[in-house]
Amino acid sequence: MTIHAVDLETIVAAPKVLLHDHLDGGLRPTTIIELAQECGYNELPSSDPTVLGRWFVADAPDSDLVRYLTGFAHTTAVMQSTAALERVAAECALDLARDGVVYAEVRFAPELHTNEGLGLDAIVEAVLAGFARGTREAATEGHHITVRALLSAMRQAARSREIAELAVRYRDRGVAGFDIAGPEKGFPPTHHLDAFQFVQRENFHVTLHAGEAFGLPSIWEALQLCNAERLGHGVRIVDDIDLSSGAPSLGRLASFIRDRRVPLELCPTSNVHTGAAASIGEHPIDLLKRLRFRVTINTDNRLMSGISLSSEIATCASTFNWSLDDIEWLTLNAIKSAFYPFDDRLELINRVIKPQYQALRERG
Repeated sequence: MTIHAVDLETIVAAPKVLLHDHLDGGLRPTTIIELAQECGYNELPSSDPTVLGRWFVADAPDSDLVRYLTGFAHTTAVMQSTAALERVAAECALDLARDGVVYAEVRFAPELHTNEGLGLDAIVEAVLAGFARGTREAATEGHHITVRALLSAMRQAARSREIAELAVRYRDRGVAGFDIAGPEKGFPPTHHLDAFQFVQRENFHVTLHAGEAFGLPSIWEALQLCNAERLGHGVRIVDDIDLSSGAPSLGRLASFIRDRRVPLELCPTSNVHTGAAASIGEHPIDLLKRLRFRVTINTDNRLMSGISLSSEIATCASTFNWSLDDIEWLTLNAIKSAFYPFDDRLELINRVIKPQYQALRERG
C-alpha cells in the first residue's frame, strides 16, 4: 500500500517536540541587522535581510563543520547585551510556537556572550526572561509552548566546570541540563570530566555533542566516560552497523545504544551541510528509525540550515515516505527523552500530543 506523504500544513498543525536547537543559530535575519546597527557591528556580509539569510545557509558543495560554524561569529557578535539576548530568546520561543512546537530545549553557550562585560548569571537570566516573554506572546496568538534552556560549554575552552555549576544553579528556573559543543576533533569530552562528574553528583541532566564531525570514539567517550543521557547528533553510529550482507548487523556500541534506549538528537539537514551525511536521502535517520533506535528529529540551527522543524520533518517525510503515525512516533520519542519532569511529560503526551494527532488523523 502506498502511503501518501504528509503535507506541510498538517505537519505545522501537529504538536512537535524539539530537543536540539541552538539559540545563536536561529536568529531572524532582520533581527541580526537591527541589532548590528544598535551595537555598531559593521562586519555583516549584507544589510539586506534576504541576501543575509541566504548567506547564512551553509549548503555549498564543499561545506563542512568549520564552514558551518563561521556564521556564528556574526550572530554572537550582536548578542552581547541583555536586551539583545532577551529579544533573540523571545523571538525564538515565538517562532517555534508558530511552527507548532509545544516543547523545546534550546541551547546556548553563555561564555560566548561576555565580550562586552556581561556576567554569566545576567546572560542566563536575560535568555530565560526572553523565553518567558516569547511564551506569553505566543499564548496571546493561541500557541502554547514550553521552552527550557540547555547551557553549553565550549570544547575548545576551559570554562566547562563553571558552566556546569551555572546550569545547576538555574535548574529550578528554566535550565534543563548541561551540554558541551564546538569542534569534536582534537577536543575530546574527557577534557571536561570534572564538569560532567559535578553535574552527575548533582543529579542533573547531560546531553553531549558527539558523533557528528568525529566518529565512534567520540560517541563511546560521551556515553562511557561522560555518562551522557542523550547524544547530540550521534549520526555516526551508523559506522557501527554492517550493511554488507543485506540485513543490518549491529556492532557492540550500536547495540548498547539501542538496547539502552539512548536518544539520538538527529539533525538531517544540518548533517548534510556539515558533511556528516551526503544528502537527505543518504542520511541514516530512516535506517535508524526502522531499526527502532530512540530517534528524534531536530533543527540544530534554523538560520544556518534555512529550515524550521516542520520543514525538516516534511523533507524527511517526503524522502522516506513517512506517515503521520511515523511523525507521532518521533514526537513521542522526543518528549519521552526530554529533560522535563515525568509528570509534565505525561501531561503533554496524554493531553496534547496524542489527542491532537488523533484529531489530525480523523480530519485527514
